[in-house]
Amino acid sequence: MQHGPAVRRRKLGAELRSLRTSAGFTSGEAARLVGWHQSKVSRIETGTSGVKPADVRLLLDAYGLTDVQLRELLLVLAGSDDNGGRHHWWHAYRGVLPPTYRDFISLESQASAMRTLETTVVPGLLQTPEYARAVTEAALEDASEERLDTLVEVRLARQDVLRADPPMELSAVLDEAVLRRQVGGPGVMARQLERLVEAARLPQVRLQVLPFTAGAHIGVTGPFVIFSFSRTSDLDVVVLDHLTSSLYLEWKEDLRAYSEAFNALSIHALSPEDSLDFIAGTAAGV
Repeated sequence: MQHGPAVRRRKLGAELRSLRTSAGFTSGEAARLVGWHQSKVSRIETGTSGVKPADVRLLLDAYGLTDVQLRELLLVLAGSDDNGGRHHWWHAYRGVLPPTYRDFISLESQASAMRTLETTVVPGLLQTPEYARAVTEAALEDASEERLDTLVEVRLARQDVLRADPPMELSAVLDEAVLRRQVGGPGVMARQLERLVEAARLPQVRLQVLPFTAGAHIGVTGPFVIFSFSRTSDLDVVVLDHLTSSLYLEWKEDLRAYSEAFNALSIHALSPEDSLDFIAGTAAGV
């Protein structure tokens, strides 16, 4: 398990190596094209050293990569807060958001699909403003009103990925506890459950409820997120959230294990149609 920046460096390096090979260059030839020493290209490709977004642009130009979306994704992996001089929206919150959260948002903003198991709270992409504030207040008891407002604003801005063109595809398995936990009180919870019903009807959203009657399951070890990228599956990553940091799993064995776990959870959960009825019924009883 590695923290975000290390994972991103290795994934970026592997993709740059693949692009160089596809362009028909050796590492030495690539280095000469951009005026570097061959060892610098090697360090970048193995992920042993960081790389500036400007250097990534040089390499991508040298390799003739014109795919705009893939270029932007690789620049995000390089830690770029801008795209051709245009700042990403979260750049305005750099002074408030910790680096691990910015890493998460940057990956989320470029992912084509997200699979998530949630065992305690509603996924951030589906939270109402009132629910998001209640969750944030509980997590940061000493936070000022101003900071709470800003963090809720960020949470809501993240939801734009579901309205993008094309939108991110979100598949979420929710433990029944997510629906039963009274976050923010009955009124806030009622509106949040109504929001889930609305979201479940969106074509890009697949919601399933894992009822208590399912008993013990593979997800009891905790929530997780799997990000997938349409341009290259080699950039897929699993994210595990902890109280003070996030851990990223990148190896194919980890991705396979978590993908199989998510598939198993989907099988044991209620169908999307039955889940919609379950959520609606829970909302009616709040």
